[in-house]
Amino acid sequence: MPTPAEITTHHDPAPDGNPWVVDEIIEQVTLVDYQSEWPIIFEALAHDIRSALGERALNIEHVGSTSVPGLAAKPVIDIDLTVADPRVEADYVPALEAIGYVLTIREEWWFEHRMLRLADPRVNLHVFGPDCPELIRHRLFRDRLRSDADDRDAYVAAKRGAAPGAASVLDYNQRKQPVIREIYERAFRDAGLL
Repeated sequence: MPTPAEITTHHDPAPDGNPWVVDEIIEQVTLVDYQSEWPIIFEALAHDIRSALGERALNIEHVGSTSVPGLAAKPVIDIDLTVADPRVEADYVPALEAIGYVLTIREEWWFEHRMLRLADPRVNLHVFGPDCPELIRHRLFRDRLRSDADDRDAYVAAKRGAAPGAASVLDYNQRKQPVIREIYERAFRDAGLL
């Protein structure tokens, strides 16, 4: 189990690291109003992942903005997949590729994170190992936005302010980062981690 310090530590991208397994993908940032079908799409995707991986899928969670009712979002389903060891790509990547996912990002310096992308529906499948602090952070942030209308409204405002003119998703994420960290701070305090 990660320590409170591990959970509450923010990580910036490695300045010298190139995470791209494929050519870098630059996507236009488009926000849409919350879509009630997003949780249904997630359940179908989770079923497909479980069918492909069997017991190798230790946990599958709907995270990110599409997992928060009422929250405007990029129309991309974010999923956290927990596997025994993300470094052993042969244990899960071929099975996921067989159902359409493409290994897109490999970040050894950030908890051995891997990200696979599905084109239709658009999915970012984030792969981490057991007891990874980032899994806990994603759930804390999601649950905070689900339960706190003020933080949800603040996040929507940050998203709407960050999207216009964003050159990439990375640029968009950097623009809204101060508000994200403020929300994390409140979530960490309420969870007794600070």
